[in-house]
Amino acid sequence: MSGRVHVGNTASLVDVPRDSATLSLRLPPQQSNHLNDSARNIHPAFDAAAKRTTKEALLNQRARVIWLYGLSGSGKSTLAVALEERLHADGYFVELLDGDNVRGGLNQDLGFADSDRMENIRRISEVAKLFLTAGAVTVVSFITPKCEMRDLARSIVGPDDFTEVFVKCSFETCQRRDVKGLYAKANAGALSNFTGKDSSFEPGEDPDLVLDTESSSLDESLKQLYEYVLPLVRAA
Repeated sequence: MSGRVHVGNTASLVDVPRDSATLSLRLPPQQSNHLNDSARNIHPAFDAAAKRTTKEALLNQRARVIWLYGLSGSGKSTLAVALEERLHADGYFVELLDGDNVRGGLNQDLGFADSDRMENIRRISEVAKLFLTAGAVTVVSFITPKCEMRDLARSIVGPDDFTEVFVKCSFETCQRRDVKGLYAKANAGALSNFTGKDSSFEPGEDPDLVLDTESSSLDESLKQLYEYVLPLVRAA
């Protein structure tokens, strides 16, 4: 990747290889055979649909997936909402995909084991890809704690259309903020597999953009994010 900027319980269901967006389903042979037969009868209609470039021309913008990740309480959802509002005010067609909203609907059947988290990311990446095809600027806000999960998202969306933004904030500071009361619940033993405590978080080595919300205010972080994203979505 280039142009890096630094500014400031279905646990047995899926096994996603690091170098592939293809899911391997751990199912009984007869079920696996049924799924394979079904797959052979699926014929995606992407090539027959109106071209993405036609939709982008209509909207006068370039589609893009902006993927914000970081610990709970780091400020990623706040920044994602603020970015959506700012771009919308500028006349851009924007869709926002937030972790809590998606888990309350599409992904309500998933828990927080690593395999469930991987499936969570796979599904939302496919949704983001559909929005991308529709010409939308798609802002995604998910914890996405592991490098392999972000690699999966990038491989599904496509590396040329994917911007990875790390919303950086220490576990200690996020715990002090505890906006949703989740850290208190985790410390009391009411939550398991809590990211940063029971489940590891990998910051990643080379995101496209790093926003340090410990050293920068919300307004400063939003300004940095907006100024980075705008040239990517502005019509050529």
